[in-house]
Amino acid sequence: MSEPNAQEPDTEEPGTKEPGPGPAPEPDHPDHPDHPDHSDHPERPQNQDHPQNPARPEQDERDEELRLRFPGDNRAKAGASMSTAAMLRRLPHLVRRALALAWAADRASTVLLLACQLLAGIFGALALYATTGTLDALLVPGPVADHLHAAAPSLVLLTTATGLRAVLGITVVGLSGRVSPRINREAELALVAAGCAAELKAYDEPAYNEQWEAADRGASTTPDLLSNAQDVIASTVSLAAAAGVLATLHPWLVPFLLLGSVPTGVAAVRTARIHYLAAVTTDEDRQALRVYRWFLVDKARADQVRSDQVTPFMMAKYRRAEAKIVAATDRATREAARVSLLAALGTGAGSALIWGTLLFLVATGRIDLAAAGTATFALRTAASGLQGVVGNGARLYRMGLYLDDYFTFLDEAGGHRIRRGDHTPDAPAVVEVLGLSHAYPGEQQEPALRDVSMTLRRGEVVAVIGQNGSGKSTLLKLLAGLYLPQRGQILWDGVPVERLDAEGMWTRVARVPQEFARWPLGAAENIHLGHLTDDLMAEVERAARQTGFDEVVARLRSGWRTLLAQGWWGGAELSGGGWQRAAVARALYRTTRSPGLLILDEPTSDLDPRAEHRILHALRALAPGRITLLVTHNIANAAVADRVIVMDAGRIVQTGTWQELAALEEGLFRELLDLQRDRSIPGQRTAAP
Repeated sequence: MSEPNAQEPDTEEPGTKEPGPGPAPEPDHPDHPDHPDHSDHPERPQNQDHPQNPARPEQDERDEELRLRFPGDNRAKAGASMSTAAMLRRLPHLVRRALALAWAADRASTVLLLACQLLAGIFGALALYATTGTLDALLVPGPVADHLHAAAPSLVLLTTATGLRAVLGITVVGLSGRVSPRINREAELALVAAGCAAELKAYDEPAYNEQWEAADRGASTTPDLLSNAQDVIASTVSLAAAAGVLATLHPWLVPFLLLGSVPTGVAAVRTARIHYLAAVTTDEDRQALRVYRWFLVDKARADQVRSDQVTPFMMAKYRRAEAKIVAATDRATREAARVSLLAALGTGAGSALIWGTLLFLVATGRIDLAAAGTATFALRTAASGLQGVVGNGARLYRMGLYLDDYFTFLDEAGGHRIRRGDHTPDAPAVVEVLGLSHAYPGEQQEPALRDVSMTLRRGEVVAVIGQNGSGKSTLLKLLAGLYLPQRGQILWDGVPVERLDAEGMWTRVARVPQEFARWPLGAAENIHLGHLTDDLMAEVERAARQTGFDEVVARLRSGWRTLLAQGWWGGAELSGGGWQRAAVARALYRTTRSPGLLILDEPTSDLDPRAEHRILHALRALAPGRITLLVTHNIANAAVADRVIVMDAGRIVQTGTWQELAALEEGLFRELLDLQRDRSIPGQRTAAP
């Protein structure tokens, strides 16, 4: 059986078709390389518009397309290994894993579920045995009343067993419906906890994002995991019961179980493999579709989608990616249909052989007619059970591939679980940075920091300025312990940050990042974030007054109890400045509660001069007892600091007081200061006389 692969679909993309064989153009033809209009005119564009659609440029086959490829993705390899033998070997492990999840979620229901499955198998076997007794009583000469009287005990047993089995089946469905949501909730909570236990650097690794997505897919399979596992258990019990009945009727009948169901079961595994591999090979394009769709419908870009009239262009890219998915899916469907057809032929041949053998046994007197009738029911039950084992097992096996990703992620948080020291620090008196360097992953990434050294002391306000990309934000993340040094050291009172307890260190850090969180919480909750104190609201309001956030809250419909969220989430939305006041108030509340490092990265970028003035004065008032770091592009705001550090290309190029650096005739600080002061406009229009 051929396997689907990652080759391009049979359908051609617009604008990428290569010229096929045919007569070469004449020298005077415009497409001939020697034609004067072809290569002798450099002003001629190399990429001409499509002749039938001038608005759509041809896509050069060398153009890079959006592809979300991640290292370490082994799903294709795992899918290629899917086989009937591998599935049967792995089924017991997967069933145990499903039951372990169910046991952790709801022990009582899990025990009842297993008990019901076992009893259902027993009653199924009793029903088959009762069928033999019923047929024995009916298929003999004599009055009908005598037949019914003789068959009455078997009929009662058959009816009772069938009814109880039906009740148990309903009970199993109910128990499964009770346990499955609990499993899913536990799985999602464990996944979120594992994600939050990863180092921040994990988010810079493409492999981590793919591992998270794979683990998330695994968590989403857990509601169906138990139902599939219990279907496998039910089919196995039913198969065992029917096989036991057949063995008592005649040993020859047991091997014929395989003839009627193995082809169908093998086909189920192979078609599952085909569809799984098709999904894996089109994953890049499906991810691209998700990205294109998000960019087209997200509120943050909705205005530009309309004003830039980008919809037709992006939709064309969407359709090209979708065409590849459709082509690959069609190939997989055709291949699966071929496998299913061959399996149907094999099953039909096996069924013919079974019936021939059964007739032979009856004709030769090896079994009686009543036993033959029971064997017919048992064979049908056994075939259904075996097909259920293989069919449900194939689905369970495919879920298991995703579940492996889930459990692997839980064990190691994608290989980035936080493991640091156990020393819980106090508020640092001195923070030393020695030869610090840092680079983000990527072949084309320049180092963000290069051999940075400095000393920060308690009570200081230090301003960090520099152009975009100079390494300011990276330096602040390292000082806050969000990243660990790749080269060099950061010492808190002489202790390397690697030896500090991560949670204990972050207790001493209050931050306002450039992209601060806009939590969908109440106004007061957005300040304290669950870090409660004895005099909670007084401290929340005190922090809000220092930033002017109290004035914003006063205008809200329910004051401090107002939900701050997008309008369609039922909350009240704030302006950019309102949210920034909340973010700064959050940091001030935190540093008042637990002093240490106060780190503010462009904390006043969206604020008016009055709010900006209030916050800068609050920083000076809070300076004693903590180390304050302020990143700002407004050079005038740096005057609030005791010391100014100037960064460029990941290095510290200047340091000193604001007055010392402003007095220099050269240097980056003076250049940025002069540019900020210069508001003359070349060629400015003047008023007419």
